[in-house]
Amino acid sequence: MANTTIALVTGGNKGIGFETAAQLAATGATVLLGARDRVRREEAVAALRATGADVHPVELDVTDPASAVAAAALVDATYGRLDVLVNNAAVSGGWMPLTGSDPAVVRAVFDTNVVGVMNVTNAFLPLLRRSAAPRVVNVSSSVGSLHVQRDFRGPLGQLPGSAAYVPSKAALNALTVQYAKELRGTGILVNAVDPGYCATDFNNHAGTRPAAAGAANVVRLATVGNDGPTGGFYADDGAVVPW
Repeated sequence: MANTTIALVTGGNKGIGFETAAQLAATGATVLLGARDRVRREEAVAALRATGADVHPVELDVTDPASAVAAAALVDATYGRLDVLVNNAAVSGGWMPLTGSDPAVVRAVFDTNVVGVMNVTNAFLPLLRRSAAPRVVNVSSSVGSLHVQRDFRGPLGQLPGSAAYVPSKAALNALTVQYAKELRGTGILVNAVDPGYCATDFNNHAGTRPAAAGAANVVRLATVGNDGPTGGFYADDGAVVPW
């Protein structure tokens, strides 16, 4: 295992997470597929193993700190370290306008998309510190770009206001920068990635590109060299997404 990359993908049972797990496994990595639903988790692992991928299930509810700690303990006991953490798990809460919004839904979205990332990242940081090339990739979205949202003539700027999902992704982008700042000098590179508008269950398959295309951008940042960036927000081919 010393020369094998150990990678964890949260929310890996479908969509971009599943494709990310598949592509990381294709690089020769041992992939730990994190998901809270046991049946979906096991089905996803079986599907990937059928292709020859080295993938293993990990029970993980990102909203539960105890679940994150237990998952980290399992990985520690089995592998002793973690090289790549992909924080992909997210919920939308529906496109809820600010006027008349339900605070409970807003809290639930932030609990997964922001606090959940903190729960998992903090639990796995001791294992990432043992890696020779530790990487953290937070799967974000261009809707979380304040610059893009402020362009009211652009396609995203013309979307209706959002009380939960859009602000949660903006917060995730800010969190990415804060982790990059705190971990400067440790070798742990932390970046946010915009996978693009992919056709997944998340948007009822209304996206304009396949999930595999979005996953390729995630994998690119997950496998970047030690001279790679940290604290950035990137789209395809290294293009920088404005904050």
